[in-house]
Amino acid sequence: MARNVIVAQSGGPSPVINSSLRGVIETCKTFPATFGTVYGAWHGIEGVLKEELLDLSIQDEDEVALLRYTPASGAIGTCRYKLKAEFERDFERVIDVFRAHDVGYFFYTGGNDSMDTASKISALANERGMDLVAVGIPKTIDNDVGDSAFKLIDHTPGYGSVARYWMGIVQNANEENVGSCTADPVLVLQAMGRKIGYIPAAARLADPKRDTPLQIYMAEAEVPAEEMCDNINDQLKKDGRCIIVVSEGFDVGKLGATKDRFGHIQFSASKTTAAQQVVTMLNERGLPVPGAARGQVPGTDQRDTCLYASVVDLDEAYRVAQKAVLIARDGENGWMATLLREPGPIYSVRYDKVPLEEVANSERTFPGKWIAPSRIDVTDDFIDYAKPLVGEDWASVPVVNGRQRFARFTRAFADKKLPKYVPEALRRQRKGGGMQ
Repeated sequence: MARNVIVAQSGGPSPVINSSLRGVIETCKTFPATFGTVYGAWHGIEGVLKEELLDLSIQDEDEVALLRYTPASGAIGTCRYKLKAEFERDFERVIDVFRAHDVGYFFYTGGNDSMDTASKISALANERGMDLVAVGIPKTIDNDVGDSAFKLIDHTPGYGSVARYWMGIVQNANEENVGSCTADPVLVLQAMGRKIGYIPAAARLADPKRDTPLQIYMAEAEVPAEEMCDNINDQLKKDGRCIIVVSEGFDVGKLGATKDRFGHIQFSASKTTAAQQVVTMLNERGLPVPGAARGQVPGTDQRDTCLYASVVDLDEAYRVAQKAVLIARDGENGWMATLLREPGPIYSVRYDKVPLEEVANSERTFPGKWIAPSRIDVTDDFIDYAKPLVGEDWASVPVVNGRQRFARFTRAFADKKLPKYVPEALRRQRKGGGMQ
């Protein structure tokens, strides 16, 4: 007998997150004897807690197909709500909602915290004697899910597109810098990724032969600020100009950082950015050439711009979601679908599964062996790893009357069957206890 499905998303979105959503919807429809109605939890696990379930099974097939070209998470929403162990009422509420809507399958798309949530829900359902299959679908632009040996996952869907974004941004920034360097010899660009260096490292893809005066400062390299200034000034003396890509988590002093509900630092919401700190530091110290340093801080456009989506990334995001559905179809509970690189000079991946508990709350850092001896560049081994992920061609983007055409779902929600519920963290916040 078919059981219903809930698919949800958590954390920051990516240019390809909806390709995974499409993969779940279309693949579930392929097995009508196993999967019943597919619901999208409106704004992630918060949508489950509030019993806000968008019916995805009734959506027009053309709109579902357009998910491939729709970035970010506007289709069903995401959240930064974490189910903590002490929030027992939240966990019970999730099980109650699943039972009320005859949910037998739960797909959670996200990073390490999301895999932790899926793992806890899977375990609790099992304890309650509920027939629930929970499967994780990996997603993060930071590429920080998994292990340092790349045996749990080779790369996370979302990263290839952001790497392509930075490849393009640095190429264009170089054209600006080479033309205006007589007045603006230094351009400082800040990349997302908190303190994990995969995103700033991708800037090297713009110039793999190292013909550009480009310096990359990842948090892991731990280059002192004084040494950074010396490096930049040495480059200026040599080339008359310099492009800097600095991680948002690079240590340039206290930034007045704020944190999200997962406890992660939100550098883009901080009072002062790393890039601005570097620009100020350089200009106050003085440059050895005429002109001044300028800064540019790309924000969430790094993860919500479909124009830079990698075709490889779009395809892999879809296929890893297909794998998640196949895992669920076989009744295998407590896994995350994954993609692993096959050995050999020709890039290819295979789709597999890994236990949720092994991925939950994991955090993969940038390998030290991929940081160049200078500590302001990456090695060719990293270029070999990242280059296949950005793809060769531009993604197709449907346009109607000059405007991009994104998926637009009918807002048809399942009838609520349970009393209204306020998520535990929100309840505590209202009582003045703050967000836990």
